[in-house]
Amino acid sequence: MLTHTTSDGYAPLPVTLFHDDFDQGLQGWTGLIGNYEDSLDSLLPEYRDLRPPMLSNSPAWDTGSSGSLHGTYAMKLATRPQAGSLAVGIKRLTYRQACPVQLETYFTFKPEANELRLGEMDTHSFGILFDLQNADRRVMPHLHYLNAVEGVHCGRWQFKRAPPQFHDIGHTGKTVSHFHLNTAGWEDLPDGRQLLCYNEIATKQNWHYLRVGLDLNSMRLTALQCNDRIFDVSGAEPMTMPAMANLWCMLNVAFWIRAGTPRRSFLLIDSVLLSADLD
Repeated sequence: MLTHTTSDGYAPLPVTLFHDDFDQGLQGWTGLIGNYEDSLDSLLPEYRDLRPPMLSNSPAWDTGSSGSLHGTYAMKLATRPQAGSLAVGIKRLTYRQACPVQLETYFTFKPEANELRLGEMDTHSFGILFDLQNADRRVMPHLHYLNAVEGVHCGRWQFKRAPPQFHDIGHTGKTVSHFHLNTAGWEDLPDGRQLLCYNEIATKQNWHYLRVGLDLNSMRLTALQCNDRIFDVSGAEPMTMPAMANLWCMLNVAFWIRAGTPRRSFLLIDSVLLSADLD
């Protein structure tokens, strides 16, 4: 049940687990790095060039710095200028009770304004995932907005249930690795098409509201809202795999963006609020 609103327009559940305003720094958000043991050469190839988050006041060559929605700085994920390049920001924590939780954020995305054209089809996708574990299983709900493929507009929300292939890392038996952010295995949400605001030139940005609900007891998604649309996630099965050593009560959250062309893509997060409905 939503009980109140915050000064930045969020409607959280009763208990706030964290409320990160990036005017105060990155506040625990960091880059996603693959597992390794003894040598960095043991990293899976897909993890070797994921771009980490940074702080940005949204500079633009024509209008100057616009800042974030509610202040000066946003968390910025910026890919390299190559098709398929990924930038990922993750926050790692644990949960104290298996209960309903809700994440809210304001975001905007666009390719780098290095050309005098809109380029709205140059971003492939952006997404959010949770990485959870209880005593029995590890569960990874994934959602992304598929923006465009090879310059053709898609504009739809998708989920991913197929578990990735696991690889043993090192020789101790304590470490495995898997890459789960590839483009294969995504499925459409029912009635998941949505048009988002790109505005009219490369340097104009409009902020979007995003809300994702999750039940830590069942480890299933319960809600997805983006702007004025609320989507049916009842059939959005998450990736599920056996519990792994050393990950008890894990509650990780990550955002990412993928470039679709040889032009950098940017995802900016104004702030993030994770709330819970504790007993």
